[in-house]
Amino acid sequence: MEVELAQSEEEKARGLMFRESLEENKGMLFIYNSPGIYLFWMKNTLIPLDIIWISEDGKIVHIERALPCTTNECISYIPKEKAKYVLEVNYNFTERNNILLGNKVTFRAG
Repeated sequence: MEVELAQSEEEKARGLMFRESLEENKGMLFIYNSPGIYLFWMKNTLIPLDIIWISEDGKIVHIERALPCTTNECISYIPKEKAKYVLEVNYNFTERNNILLGNKVTFRAG
């Protein structure tokens, strides 16, 4: 899988807003300085997504299937455990690829 990195506060705030599509096997990885409870919402996000929270040691600690929101009343998706990374991918990517809570994720530059 190839991901775009969201590292700056501006990149994290914008995320995948206003995009009309996301190629298969692509995503956006949000990298935080330290583990925490990072909530996400779908304000101005036009495509449905799976949101995957990943701990500092690479364990998947929470997964949400999130639908687009173009109103001011958007749901906040809040993980149950702390995470250092959050990965946004196409809706149902986790189901199609049998990605489950507790699975380990590895990162490599390339």
